[in-house]
Amino acid sequence: MSLTLYLHPLASFCHKVLIALYENDTPFRAEVVDLSDRSASVGFFDLWPVGKIPVLRDDRLNRTIPESTIIIEYLDRYYPGPCRLLPVDEYQLLDARLWDRFFDLYLQVPMQKIVTDRLRAEGERDPKGVAEARAALETAYDMLERRMTDRLWTIGEEFSIADCAAAPALFYAGIVAPFADTRPHAQAYFKRLLTRPSFKRVIVEARPYFQYFPFKDAMPARFMTA
Repeated sequence: MSLTLYLHPLASFCHKVLIALYENDTPFRAEVVDLSDRSASVGFFDLWPVGKIPVLRDDRLNRTIPESTIIIEYLDRYYPGPCRLLPVDEYQLLDARLWDRFFDLYLQVPMQKIVTDRLRAEGERDPKGVAEARAALETAYDMLERRMTDRLWTIGEEFSIADCAAAPALFYAGIVAPFADTRPHAQAYFKRLLTRPSFKRVIVEARPYFQYFPFKDAMPARFMTA
């Protein structure tokens, strides 16, 4: 098989790429990486010394592609399927790229700050940084709420790379900083994402690992069990 995706089933940026792969039934092999055990993942670190996942390896074209956005653009160009995740229209393409960045930088990043802080020892925690991350999420939620007042998907009627980014971002961010009761349009959008077969598959595959999520006690029961 030409494509290998190096990932961890709990990682939100890996979920983003998995959604793109599942949208088009793109054949690939999954290689789980344990970043906590460098010796067990030496092959991955040889491939991408930065040590960040996901990373896509394409043996057919002899390419190694890191970073979730770049991976999805690569797949859209070299392994296209019926669901084109990068719009042909130039204006929509810029919109899709903008909102892809929005979900990564303004939802995923502050969410990860909050989660990572939970893993620290008591004396090493950063309450000021966590408060700033929570404030950033509130701003992002407000922006998304305005965006989704009259849209099916982030850029309009078509599912795109932006929605691949939105699904895991909202999934995890909504656990650490709930928005369902205060942003009805954002919540309706998230519910539509949850019905997408590609995202449903990602959640099912991640379910055995949710027990290791630092905020698992706040995770809705419907995600923890079949």
